[in-house]
Amino acid sequence: MTPPRRRGRRVPPKGTGPRPVPPPLTGSGSGGSSAGGAEGTGAGSKGGSGMSPAEASAERARQLTRAQNRAAKRAVSGVRPKAVRGGRVTGRRNRGYNPFILALAIAAVLVGAVIFLIGNPFGGGPSPSASGGATQGAVQSHGDGTCPTGQPASLAAGQVKTVTIQTAKGTIVMRIDGSLAPIATGNFVALVACHFYDGIVFHRLVPGFVIQGGDPEGTGGGGPGYSIKDDPLNGTYHRGTVAMARTSQPDSQGSQFFIVLSDDANAALTDPSIVYPYAIMGEVTSGMDVADVIAAMPNSGDNSGNQALDPVAMTSVTVADAPTPSASPASTSAAPAASP
Repeated sequence: MTPPRRRGRRVPPKGTGPRPVPPPLTGSGSGGSSAGGAEGTGAGSKGGSGMSPAEASAERARQLTRAQNRAAKRAVSGVRPKAVRGGRVTGRRNRGYNPFILALAIAAVLVGAVIFLIGNPFGGGPSPSASGGATQGAVQSHGDGTCPTGQPASLAAGQVKTVTIQTAKGTIVMRIDGSLAPIATGNFVALVACHFYDGIVFHRLVPGFVIQGGDPEGTGGGGPGYSIKDDPLNGTYHRGTVAMARTSQPDSQGSQFFIVLSDDANAALTDPSIVYPYAIMGEVTSGMDVADVIAAMPNSGDNSGNQALDPVAMTSVTVADAPTPSASPASTSAAPAASP
């Protein structure tokens, strides 16, 4: 009699026909009787010694253990047994991994690390960028030894200076107004006064946009060894505007500055994505033709940061008090006097 099936236990699907029975052992001569005796003895614990060889074989088939049933199911499903503590055996389908996907993930992590460490390596951004830091060797090799080591005094409102830049391509004269950005103009004038800019190049050239200089390293990543606080933006960018370069971080201006080459640059320089503006210090009063010549020199292109390939150096940069104009830009916006 077939034992009843336990409820809740999964078993292999049952076929429509009778359970297969292994053929009885056979032999020649007296081996037939010994085989019959062996079958009867093997099944004796279940059915007694009165079973025929066929009945004994059927009884053995019914005595398949649970472990044998599971082994059969694992063979069909592809599940591989896995040994765990306590002697139990569990199974889990071997999913493996794709070496190509693993290689892509490692490459993505490496690229992210490079971008985090050295900033944007692709260049091409329209905004002038700069860093206040620089190697001590680069800083000490510029100036007469009296250059500031921290943020210098601000330029007083209404105080105006004339800065003259001599280059092999010609002379550029700037009017620097303390009323526009007291901190930035005070810093710029102090660096000019100690001859910090003598020998430094215009390292970034973007025709129709800006020329940028003031980095003692000549790469766009250097500065005077310190940074200054931000000034609010006063005015708009137009052809001839002189402003401080910076990074996207607050209080990141140092020694780098730029000259705007076109009125159209105002849209890019005041883009809403720019949180910290470029402090306007003044404007070029003569020599914009020289700035255009410098901008036309070979550069590395938009995708490489527009680095000058044959940079033009500022051979001499000096500062002097500007002549008092009849009306300063700050006073032109004053409210008219009340009529008598």
